[in-house]
Amino acid sequence: MTKTILRALAGETLETPPIWMMRQAGRYLPEYKATRAEAGDFLSLCYNPELAAEVTLQPLRRYGFDAAILFADILLLPQALGADLWFVTGEGPRLSTVTTQADFDKLGRGEMIHDTLNPIYETVKILRRELPEDVTLIGFAGAPWTVATYMIAGQGTKDQGPAHALKAENRPLFEALIDRLTEGTIDYLTKQVEAGAEVVKIFDSWAGSLKGEDFDKYALEPARLITSELKSRFPDLPVIGFPRQAGDKYIGFHKATGVDCVAVDDSVSPEWIAENVQPGGCVQGNLKNTHLVTGGQALIDETKHVVEALSKGPHIFNLGHGITPDADPENVQIMIDAVRG
Repeated sequence: MTKTILRALAGETLETPPIWMMRQAGRYLPEYKATRAEAGDFLSLCYNPELAAEVTLQPLRRYGFDAAILFADILLLPQALGADLWFVTGEGPRLSTVTTQADFDKLGRGEMIHDTLNPIYETVKILRRELPEDVTLIGFAGAPWTVATYMIAGQGTKDQGPAHALKAENRPLFEALIDRLTEGTIDYLTKQVEAGAEVVKIFDSWAGSLKGEDFDKYALEPARLITSELKSRFPDLPVIGFPRQAGDKYIGFHKATGVDCVAVDDSVSPEWIAENVQPGGCVQGNLKNTHLVTGGQALIDETKHVVEALSKGPHIFNLGHGITPDADPENVQIMIDAVRG
């Protein structure tokens, strides 16, 4: 029997949608906190294949999701390209910035990234050995635009202002960075697939701040290039795209990029997705993640609402964004029970 996620990605409408959860391995679980403490810090956890595999497997043991997603971070690629990366407790990532040609010229490319990223491929190999036979292994990377916003600002920003400013002031440098990241992402995901990832997902968390033609050029086109190149290397590889907060730009995203599934955030209704996005192929989403904090009957009702609204076509149940550290682990089980009914 083919795995349920792979069936949905191939366009099959299933009676019960398969389910996994963005950031399912993570800070809301006590067992994750214990393993992270053992690793010492976040980056040490990412680069320790045994411990990274362990935190990937923890939510599978607890909940029995239909997929596992590799435990890593979207900013490992810029680090592998030569950027300095560190994490400030309680505040998140910090990077050395790329705002001038001299900064850009220090970045590497191609084969050099794999020396740094080899532990990630080892994690994938361990997971392929350890995962239950019916569970799909998802690899991932950040989309070029989203990764670039961190590299240009040196940290996460509310409006991605520094990246928009560089795009306006020095378009050739900005586009060179997008191109370098596109090329690096293809190499990185290729190695994940060779190590055993069965599906890959491209996370464009800040796609929504690109408007009009900029969205087409810097969100849609890199997704198309990455997907097209990966599918030329691995013709049967399913790809999930997540242009978060794309609004009307979700419409036609399957066709324009070649992705097999479009993950949709919770800024639009499941009915809108069913009408506008699902005709293009499999969709993933889109329960509001705050329901896993507040729980109660509203969690059950809204979970069933998402399932029902998207039941007429291929659907993978997920959140509209990652689960937050303040979520109650018991609410995750309540959500799963509501999906599986």
